[in-house]
Amino acid sequence: MADAGPSELLIRQRLAALNRAVPVAQSGDVDGIHQARVATRRLREALPLVARGSTGRKLKKRVRRLTRALGSVRELDVALMTLDEVQANGDVPAGGIVRLRDIMGAERQRVCVDMVRRIERADLDTLRRKALAAARRHQPERGRARSGDPSRLMSARRRAARRAFVLRAAIENAGGIYLPDRLHQVRIAVKKLRYGMEIARELSGSRAIARIRTLKGAQDLLGRMHDLEVLIARIRALQGSDQAPNLKLSADLDRLVRRLETECRQLHVRYMVFKQKLLDVCDHVTAVATDERGASAA
Repeated sequence: MADAGPSELLIRQRLAALNRAVPVAQSGDVDGIHQARVATRRLREALPLVARGSTGRKLKKRVRRLTRALGSVRELDVALMTLDEVQANGDVPAGGIVRLRDIMGAERQRVCVDMVRRIERADLDTLRRKALAAARRHQPERGRARSGDPSRLMSARRRAARRAFVLRAAIENAGGIYLPDRLHQVRIAVKKLRYGMEIARELSGSRAIARIRTLKGAQDLLGRMHDLEVLIARIRALQGSDQAPNLKLSADLDRLVRRLETECRQLHVRYMVFKQKLLDVCDHVTAVATDERGASAA
């Protein structure tokens, strides 16, 4: 451990976060499931720096299975928390909310059982062993380990620049109209750039976090918007099923949908104000990678 290079430490830290969160997640804890899912995403972003080719693809596939295993439960947790917030505000009839909570609560119990089964099949011990082996194979010589890993840092910055390019394209594609699917792509691109920038920051030893905070703010805003859209889709599906047996309940659900749609539009206004800050972050990340590429060529 004392001779571990920056890249190996990067993987170790992300594996440690995953190992801490997964047992808590398996107990069904809401926060544990969220933390475990975030840990899988951070690990997936770091793996390509130390494991390429078939090894890298296999490791990412293992981690992606974990992300997906946790995803269904996390989606339900967010929806249930949103319902709690709306009910606490008291501006929507409680009947529809209670019915939704009962249905989704029962679904969560079923999905949790499947989540635990899939986590067990993922074999975290094997994942940890293979990821660390890959990191050790590609770490710098022992004499250079303390001074960092310039080639890995360059790779991380170039990868972040590619993420920035994708984010800029997603922002331009989303335009200024409220289009949930396109805004969801912006959210995904923001998240990937944020994790990529975190890696470059750790490898460089930088303490600058202002731009990462900007991405985190945008991710939270767009994530809330997406979560509301997912909940709206669930409500519409319920209205079209035999689980909404009367007009009173359907009317209550209509009011709930209108309440959620109003918040979505309000969030979109905030996003439009935020958009230029995201573009500025993209410009900065691209410039850093371009300058480094020029310096390397010289």
